Amino acid sequence: MSARSPISSLPTHEVTNMPPAIGDQDLYATDLALQEGIARNGAGWAEQKISEFGKEAGLEATVELANQANQNPPVLRAFDRNGMRINQVDFHPAYHDLMDLAIRNDVPTFAWNNIREGNHVAHGAFNYLLNQVEGGVLCPMAMTYSVIPALKVTPSIEAEWLPRVLGKEYDKRDIPVEEKTSVTMGMFMTEKQGGSDVRANSTQARPEGATEGAGAAYILSGHKFFCSAPMSDAFLTLAYTDNGLSCFVMPRWRPDGTRNGLFIQRLKDKMGNKSNASCEMELVEAHGVMLGEEGRGVRTIIEMVNGNRYYCAVGSAGLMRQALVQALHHANHRTAFQKKLIQQPLMRNVLSDLAIESEAATAMFLRLGYAIGEGEQDETEAALARIGTAVGKYWICKRAPGLVGEALECLGGPGYVEESILPRLYREAPLNSIWEGSGNVICLDVLRAMHRDPNAMPAFIGEIEQAKGRNSLLDAFILDLKSEFEDLEYMEIRARRVTEMMALAWQAALLVQFSPTAVSDAFCESRLGNHWSGAYGSLSSNTDFETILNRAQGIA
Repeated sequence: MSARSPISSLPTHEVTNMPPAIGDQDLYATDLALQEGIARNGAGWAEQKISEFGKEAGLEATVELANQANQNPPVLRAFDRNGMRINQVDFHPAYHDLMDLAIRNDVPTFAWNNIREGNHVAHGAFNYLLNQVEGGVLCPMAMTYSVIPALKVTPSIEAEWLPRVLGKEYDKRDIPVEEKTSVTMGMFMTEKQGGSDVRANSTQARPEGATEGAGAAYILSGHKFFCSAPMSDAFLTLAYTDNGLSCFVMPRWRPDGTRNGLFIQRLKDKMGNKSNASCEMELVEAHGVMLGEEGRGVRTIIEMVNGNRYYCAVGSAGLMRQALVQALHHANHRTAFQKKLIQQPLMRNVLSDLAIESEAATAMFLRLGYAIGEGEQDETEAALARIGTAVGKYWICKRAPGLVGEALECLGGPGYVEESILPRLYREAPLNSIWEGSGNVICLDVLRAMHRDPNAMPAFIGEIEQAKGRNSLLDAFILDLKSEFEDLEYMEIRARRVTEMMALAWQAALLVQFSPTAVSDAFCESRLGNHWSGAYGSLSSNTDFETILNRAQGIA
C-alpha cells in the first residue's frame, strides 16, 4: 500500500470523513487573481516560467523539505575541532535544497536579469509562490534582491559584486567570493540601543589606509543585535566615521583570503522562521568598503530597505493565499451536520471573506511591483512606489496573522497540530510586520512621504481616483480619506488610521476596476462601510458567495 493510499480500516473503527492529504499543488494554475494580475501589469511574458515554478514549489516533496528545514533548525558552529574560530552556521540539507530551488529559478534576481516592463511584477510572483511553502529561505532572497540598487551607488563596488549576485547556481560553500559561482547578500542594521532608530548606532569605522570615501577600505568595530542569514557572502551595514553614519559592504572573507572579523555570539531562538538563522554579531576589526557618500549611510541603504519591504508585503500575501487554500481543501472534504463544510452558510461567509482579503492583497502587491519597475523612468510611478511600498507593507503584513489564524480555525483541531502546515504559517505571519520597520515606523514613513515628496500624494490620489464612479461606497470613502489629509492636527497620532484608509481605498480601487463584481462589491460593502470590525465572516447576506468561492478555487 503506497503512502498516498493509507489504510482506512483500523481494528476499532473505519476512518471516514477525514479530508485526504492535499498532495501536490499547482500554485499558479488555481490562482486566478494572480494570473490576471500578472497579465494586466505587464508580466505576461514571464507566465510560462512562473507557471512552471508554481508546480515545482507546490510539490508535496517541496513542502516536506520545508518541514524538515524547520524541524531541524540551523546550529552555530563557532569553532572547528582544532579550536579555530570559524563562525559558521550549519543547516539541514533540506535548507540547502530549498536555497538551490530558489536560486536556480532566479528568485532573488529575476527582476535584474530581465530588465523590461513587468519585471518586478514577475519577481514578486516568484516570491509569492515560494512563500506559500517556506518563508525562511526568502530572507536571503529578499536581501539579495534589494541590495542591487544600493550596490550601483558606487561603480567600483557594482563592477565587483553585481556579476556575482546575479549568478543562478547555488554555492553553499563558505569560501572567498572570488572562488564561488554565485553569492547571496545580507544586511546588518539593528543594534541594542537603537532598534529602528539607526542613528543611535554605536558601531565605528576608521579608514584602513590613506584613502577615504566611497570605494575605500575601512575597519569596523561594534555589535549588531539582529543579523539574519549570517552565512551570506557579504552584508551591508552602517557605522559611524568622523563625518557621520555611513554605509559599508562587509564580506565574510577579507581580500587577502583570511576570515573577516565577524564573530557570531549566538543564534536567536525565534518564534517562527525557524529554518533561517538569525544571530547577534560582534564586528572586531572587520574589513569593509564604503558604499556611497560618507555620512549619507541611511540614504544609501534606504533603497535596500524599501526592496525588503516589498518582499515583506508579497510574502505576507503568499502566506494568506496558502492559508486560504488549506481552509478551502478542508471545507471541501469535511462533512458536518449532513453537509460539506463549504456548503454551510456561515462557513461560506468566512471562506469568502478570507478569499476577498487574499485577492485584495494579491492585487495590491502586483500593482506595487509594476510601480517599482516603471518608476525607473516614470516619476508618477516612482512616487506611487515610494509611498505605496510603505502602505502595502503595513496593511498586508498587518492583516496576515489574523487571516492565517482564521483559516487555521476552519480546520479546527487538525489545523492546530504541527502535522498541518498552518501552525508553521501562523508562526511566520507576524514576522513581516516586524521586519524592516514595525507598524508605527512604517506609518510614520507614510507621513514622511506625504510631507517631503511633493509627487507622492498626487500620485496616490490619481491612482485611487481611476476607480471613481464605479462604486458609491468607494466614492464616499475617497472623500473621507481626502478630509483626513486636510486635517493636519494630531496627524502622527492618526497615522495608523490614515494608512489603513489609504490601503483599503487602494485595494478597493483595484478590485472595482479589475476583479469580478461579486468580489469588489463584497469588499467595498464590508471594508468601507460603517460596521466593519476587521473580523472575518461578517459579509452581508446578499453576497455572491458562489462566485467568490469558485474563483478562489480556480474555477472561472
